[in-house]
Amino acid sequence: MRAFAAAGRVLPGLLLCAALAAGAFLLASLRPIRDSLHLSPLLLVILLGMLWRSALHAPPWAGDGIRMAQRPVLRWAVAGLGFRLSLPELVRIGAPALAVVVVSTAAALAFGVWIARRLGVAEKLGILLGVGGAVCGASAVVAADTVVRGDKRDAPLALGVITLLGTIGIVAYPPLGRVAGMSDFLYGVWDGASLHEMAQVVAAGFGVSEEAARVATVVKLARICLLAPIVLGLGWWLRRRSREVGEAHVSVVPWFLVAFLAFAGVNSSGLLPEPTLATLRRADLWLLCVGMAGVGLQTGFRDLREAGWRPVAAGAAQWGVLAAVSYLLARILCGP
Repeated sequence: MRAFAAAGRVLPGLLLCAALAAGAFLLASLRPIRDSLHLSPLLLVILLGMLWRSALHAPPWAGDGIRMAQRPVLRWAVAGLGFRLSLPELVRIGAPALAVVVVSTAAALAFGVWIARRLGVAEKLGILLGVGGAVCGASAVVAADTVVRGDKRDAPLALGVITLLGTIGIVAYPPLGRVAGMSDFLYGVWDGASLHEMAQVVAAGFGVSEEAARVATVVKLARICLLAPIVLGLGWWLRRRSREVGEAHVSVVPWFLVAFLAFAGVNSSGLLPEPTLATLRRADLWLLCVGMAGVGLQTGFRDLREAGWRPVAAGAAQWGVLAAVSYLLARILCGP
């Protein structure tokens, strides 16, 4: 009975996300959008979700399903991107991209904390914005808050700022990449090293090409691996400053990274026939769209206004530095 009750709570929200995903696929197939605007279903479904939340609000009955789409479903879909990648490609992306990630993330983290202080943002909120913007968005904010112990509004405020800025990036990055004449590989490195959330990275990657999305996913996963040492180091730093801190709750190796590598291994092995892999990739794209609908339904256009200008300015300035540093390093280390 408990299982049926749990399914009853989750199913309505998941069906709403699936309906938005179906609408996004339908819009993406229309000739003007497909041939002229080149908008991917992943971008369209996030925009549909945001419009729904802004105009109608997310209905209470859909909350559990939306949260499931935003987290477990989306993370399994990210892991499923491994079916698009071979292990030799993973090695090819390698050391130069890793150097871009490490240097640009460190620079963005230091700058983010500094600029928040300069703009008069409360210290704990500034730290959460800095870690979230530098590493991996919402997951980084939640993990950092376990040691920072910010005020009740700090984490939601940081989440709102970072999510909305990253959503702007989904729209802005593909045309910027084309104007700058980036190759798919270079764009993927830049995308993975500088956008906030994995969902945003994937959507912006598919806005250019499947190759760009594959590279961006690998680079972003490498960036996510920096979360554990950063949060543990943050706890040590705060203790050195005689601040009360909590116990860090963060996985050293995210489970979906392990699953991603396992699926990439299966794809590289040649054990699965191409029609089966094609079916798995189509199913994974559908799961990505369902998960992205959950992201959009959790993000309203009003949230930026409610945040006030200082946290938004701090987050935007940090993002600008991260995008600039990662772009320059990627140009130097990863080619045109």
